[in-house]
Amino acid sequence: MIRLSRIILSLSLVLALAAPAVAGHDAKKEAKRAIVVAAFGTTVPEAAPAIAKMVERVRAAYPGVPVTLCYTAAMIRAKLAKDGKHVPSPAEALAALPDAGVTDVALMSLQTIPGSEYHDLVRTAAAFSRMPKGLSHVAVSAPLLFEQDDFPAVSKALLSAAPKDRKPGEAVVFVGHGTEHPANMAYPALQYSLWRIDPNAFVATVEGTPSFDDAIADLKAKGIKKAWLIPLFAVAGDHARNDMAGKEKDSLASSLAAAGIEARPVLSGTAEHDAVAAVWLDHLKTTFDALPGK
Repeated sequence: MIRLSRIILSLSLVLALAAPAVAGHDAKKEAKRAIVVAAFGTTVPEAAPAIAKMVERVRAAYPGVPVTLCYTAAMIRAKLAKDGKHVPSPAEALAALPDAGVTDVALMSLQTIPGSEYHDLVRTAAAFSRMPKGLSHVAVSAPLLFEQDDFPAVSKALLSAAPKDRKPGEAVVFVGHGTEHPANMAYPALQYSLWRIDPNAFVATVEGTPSFDDAIADLKAKGIKKAWLIPLFAVAGDHARNDMAGKEKDSLASSLAAAGIEARPVLSGTAEHDAVAAVWLDHLKTTFDALPGK
């Protein structure tokens, strides 16, 4: 009996000594938050500063929080890589964060509408959330046009960024990409919101609705003779410089000229304008504040 008591006492001491080590192994990792800005990307050197400016806005708003940039477009990343410039994909950017002690991430969508690019981000975020020995939580912030309140807010922001040289009777046309995705409905919704503020403000898309032809028909019906063309892209990249402002006959600028309407392209992306950027930043704040980490 005495021998059994000694064995039990010895086992108790061993377990007591081992407890801190076991607890340390199973202890939950200390929470640490980070932000990854997810832009479509660009290969146009003159357009890239708009993205850099957005990253700097985020860093200024979240001092002490790690902020990194990724590009969602594989084609753009590959082209940049050939020039010796590496920009990570969303998956690469997220995969690097656990080694830096990060547990919770706000993935900032720098998209305009919740189309395919946005939903790809959502799927990537879900894949990286709660991975063993990885990130605990990854949440994607809303794109520019997402909720009902975004449309009047973005309309006001876009019009505030319109050229100061615009005169009464001159139109402004905001040119977006357009898509077959159901999220294309955001563009007609934006058109409605713009018209409630400015009847000479229009939306046109390269691949969706309203089309270039739709916008030209509306301009001609109103007898407008001059239109300012402004990108509805985060950056004034290839689409803005070619499809919107290019010299090819099927560009919007050329099509307007053929219709007897003077076109004045403005090569500045929406991410360059503080008022528009503020909407993206509001969406990021909502997502970041909801993260469980501190």
